[in-house]
Amino acid sequence: MTEAATRFVGPDTFASLTGNPVHTSLWERPGEVLHVRLAHEADIVIVAPATANVLARLAHGAADDLLTTTLLEFSGPLVVAPAMHTGMWTHPATRANVAALEARGVRFVGPVEGALAHGDTGMGRLAEPEDILAAAEDALRGGDLAGRTIVVTAGPTHEPIDPVRYIGNRSSGKMGAAIAAEALGRGARVRLILGPGTVDPPTGAELVRVTTAEEMRAAVFDAVEGADAVVMAAAVADFRPKDAAGGKLKKEHGPPELRLEPTPDILAELGELDARPVLVGFAAETSDVEAAGREKLHRKRLDLLIANEIGREGTGFGADSNTAAIIAADGDDVPLRGWTKPGLAAALVDRVALLLGPADASVTGD
Repeated sequence: MTEAATRFVGPDTFASLTGNPVHTSLWERPGEVLHVRLAHEADIVIVAPATANVLARLAHGAADDLLTTTLLEFSGPLVVAPAMHTGMWTHPATRANVAALEARGVRFVGPVEGALAHGDTGMGRLAEPEDILAAAEDALRGGDLAGRTIVVTAGPTHEPIDPVRYIGNRSSGKMGAAIAAEALGRGARVRLILGPGTVDPPTGAELVRVTTAEEMRAAVFDAVEGADAVVMAAAVADFRPKDAAGGKLKKEHGPPELRLEPTPDILAELGELDARPVLVGFAAETSDVEAAGREKLHRKRLDLLIANEIGREGTGFGADSNTAAIIAADGDDVPLRGWTKPGLAAALVDRVALLLGPADASVTGD
């Protein structure tokens, strides 16, 4: 415990509840180099809650108390669960410190939105204990995506006609959630951008919820910085009303005349980036599935594309299985066949991992 932590809960309380010793000072064990022993005995370190001050000290290699000296000596997986007021979390100094720690392979869980001190609410609340535990389990498992960051989009987008009606594509988000869960289980840090679907996101993913295609575009381009791969499994609406009504359109006034315009082509924009991550797209087709998928893969400069055949009973939208082909830029395709969604997610993540290769050991700390 840091000195500040002991102002909230006494060390004796933690010792009594856990049945384990609680250390608070570099100097409490004369004749023993305590921080070295603790660092060498630990399989994993979890810092929770992590204040803005602790993040700054870790980012800059400060070593002026038991916590920071132990962490500077420790070489295993480190999970950090930040907690602070929104302004502190979003401050450029904190963002720079987080980026520096992420580049060294530190795994962050949270913060989340919720109640804060002083009666405020916003981003900065400590993640739930079960989510911190899940992140620790993922860190200990490691895997072929350890040290990698994967962006996954899932679900539909809703483009408003008026305040109560919208147009959109069909999607439950199940496929994207399965991909996110698979990548998490293999050690990746996952940023999940979820449209208004019905699926529950996997524990451990960094979740951003969006509604419209424009919101999804903004979230993707925020998340893509530093990402190794982007998997666009979302069913983004292709068109939106050019002029959404400000008030509810009355049925008795007759059907409105809608003028549509294209939504942003997020995947095509990503394909034009100079230093782009591995890109994976999805296509839903009713005929010539593999040919249409290959044309889309080349047109949007993708590495992989999942071409789904739509219309078979029991597969596709909202179902637990797909009929799909994996189309690869290198020509190593998997022909159209039936899959469970977790099975297709595993096959897709296998291909992403091969494209990425092993993470740099100097970054992951392995």
